[in-house]
Amino acid sequence: MQDGPAFMMLVLGRLLLGGLYVAGGIHHFFVIVPLTDAIEARGIPFAKWVLLFGSIFQIVAGTLLILGLFVTAAAFGLIVFTLTAMIMLLNFWDMQGTARESAINSWKTYGPPCLQVFF
Repeated sequence: MQDGPAFMMLVLGRLLLGGLYVAGGIHHFFVIVPLTDAIEARGIPFAKWVLLFGSIFQIVAGTLLILGLFVTAAAFGLIVFTLTAMIMLLNFWDMQGTARESAINSWKTYGPPCLQVFF
């Protein structure tokens, strides 16, 4: 068993990041109708099933991350999930004017540095 500050930070990071996805996945079950409507509005078929599958995946992968099981696979799955959800729900490509500028500025401020070169 490892001890020390580095191990504690690793555990805390897994708990916080995994917990964020678990809480988000659970929250989806309380807002099924508006999320389903948003997914349908983007033209995604079987919107309710996509939402349910994504939410369950989010909970399972987040739990695996928290428990330290299959960490690489869980983290990669959550990356793919996040990018897919962003493409499905963020209507960035149809935005114009100040809404688009606001989205770009948010991305520049909070987005990953490696992808900020595109803006």
